[in-house]
Amino acid sequence: MTPIPTAHLNLPNDRWKPLEIVFWLLPIAAYFAFPGYLVLISQIMIVGLFALSLDLILGYAGIVSLGHAAFFGLGAYTAGLLAVHGWGEPISGLLAAAVVAGIFGFIVSFLVVRGQDLTRLMVTLGICLMLHEAANKASWLTGGVDGLSGMMVGNLFGKFEFDLNGTVAYWYSFAVLFILFVVLRRLVKSPFGLSLIGIREGVRRMPSLGVNVNRRLIAIYTVSAVIAGIAGGLLAQTTQFVGLDSLGFPRSAELLIMLVLGGTGRLYGALIGAAVFMVAQDYISGLNPAYWQFYIGLLLVLIVLFARGGILGGLEKLAGGFKSKKGAA
Repeated sequence: MTPIPTAHLNLPNDRWKPLEIVFWLLPIAAYFAFPGYLVLISQIMIVGLFALSLDLILGYAGIVSLGHAAFFGLGAYTAGLLAVHGWGEPISGLLAAAVVAGIFGFIVSFLVVRGQDLTRLMVTLGICLMLHEAANKASWLTGGVDGLSGMMVGNLFGKFEFDLNGTVAYWYSFAVLFILFVVLRRLVKSPFGLSLIGIREGVRRMPSLGVNVNRRLIAIYTVSAVIAGIAGGLLAQTTQFVGLDSLGFPRSAELLIMLVLGGTGRLYGALIGAAVFMVAQDYISGLNPAYWQFYIGLLLVLIVLFARGGILGGLEKLAGGFKSKKGAA
């Protein structure tokens, strides 16, 4: 048997590339460069974490979801209700949000993995709509359309108080995002992560390799729900408010737009897509509050037409073309 040359192998490794290090230095630089936008940037990081949770199932496992806001909202309401009823310690509140969202995600996963794309869309959307309506009806608990207010979030580590400038919230959000990203980066580059890509590309062939497809899909769906719950809890703690829109369909739809913009199956695409979407939304809505969605839609169409694979896919294509021209020269 002829051995496969190592030059043709394209296995992932855990080495951090220089561009990755630069990427994670940007939030630190932004803290000093844009002190007036700390609240916006911290929300971008939280939404980016939420987008990462969807990228795990969509970009790597190929599970399409229109109801991922269900786990985000569950995490937000869990952390919010704990804070309202006297348990405002941030870290334990975040862990509680992760546990509640993870348990619900595990239960729901048995329904989701049984179907195909259209079935999964309808199941996830239906679950999200039911939770939204349940939260609306249970206004005595959730506040209904008025939202859950009166949260008293304690000091971080008993020492750092959440201030109006958003300084503590900024570093808290950045730390949670970075720690979870490192964990997810290791996860997707592990044999488990490679098996998810195999399921996405050829689900019928994986059982012949001894892979239990349903177990892996249930596992990644549960992990995705946990991450979404943490993102929801983080938003509730940093804003000290939980709105009914945290369970709404628009939030799930916006999440898909972010992944399309940034590029799926890359992790960094979720973060870049979230940043581009939220900055564009903030800037364009300031210029034209009535028609800002038109310009967001136009941006989305341009990305789909001219940058296959999102912003990161387009950049990779440009970099590949530049290298090929340089090599030819």
